[in-house]
Amino acid sequence: MKWENIDEQVCSVARALAIVGERWTLLIIRDAFKGTRRFEGFHKNLGVTRHRLTERLNSLVESGVMTKVPYSRNPERFEYRLTRKGLGLYPVLMSLSQWGDRWLADENGPPMTYWHSRCGQDCEPIMACSECGEALKPEEVSAKLGTELTQYVAHLRDHGLPIPSDAELPKRAGEYRKTRTRKELSL
Repeated sequence: MKWENIDEQVCSVARALAIVGERWTLLIIRDAFKGTRRFEGFHKNLGVTRHRLTERLNSLVESGVMTKVPYSRNPERFEYRLTRKGLGLYPVLMSLSQWGDRWLADENGPPMTYWHSRCGQDCEPIMACSECGEALKPEEVSAKLGTELTQYVAHLRDHGLPIPSDAELPKRAGEYRKTRTRKELSL
């Protein structure tokens, strides 16, 4: 499977990576959360080439993560603002930051700390269960198949076909979906 087809997998991680998986993308989004809005600001802060920055911003607008808002008509200039979909990436950035702080910080400690305005305290981001509020730990959480993957596994069982491993399942289900869509289009 080629990188440009990664979003064809029946997998939320692969679909998300198709949008935010390029190396500059999350840094652009990080800076947008910090208040950067204009092309020149992103360019100055990140040091990314103008061409690559244009590609990334256009991709983020096209995917609905950011929106372009004009701020000047002559010459025409735009600000790039996070949409609700873009704001939804906040937990991703916080988790990456926490991971970097834990595993990659030097003797000076984390480059940034976080302060919660509602309670006025320094804080660390945590992932918690939506039902009981307890912190989520990898050894205590299991993934269950969603509707499409359950239907795909049922199809394989009904036809006596081998069921792929959990790791291989998203790719195979995506291939099956693509084949099924082609057959439906040819009818």
